[in-house]
Amino acid sequence: MGPDKREAERVPILGELQGEVMMFEPMLVKEISRGGATVDTRFPLHLNSLHDLRLTLGAHSVVVKGRVVHSRIIDVDQDIVTYRTGMEFIELSERVSAAIAAFLETLKVNRSGV
Repeated sequence: MGPDKREAERVPILGELQGEVMMFEPMLVKEISRGGATVDTRFPLHLNSLHDLRLTLGAHSVVVKGRVVHSRIIDVDQDIVTYRTGMEFIELSERVSAAIAAFLETLKVNRSGV
């Protein structure tokens, strides 16, 4: 290794190379169905943008891809803005789809007292 201690050479970009960073931020799931969810966040999400959502469904945790179908401000409290966003799940695997369906069924059973 050379003096910079890197295994691979870094090449300077002449001009611009665009990129994005993904970060997991907290959100509150207000409603969920087999096809999507309504979530509250402290940051805006752009229409038609795609996001990976980590959902804890009882004892299981899944990651789903969601597309923003609508978003609006629902509360402003001093410096804190809360956004309510509708997400459509896309490209669900059978395993994730089954986990969501089982979670929804559990919710229904627990609420009906059966």
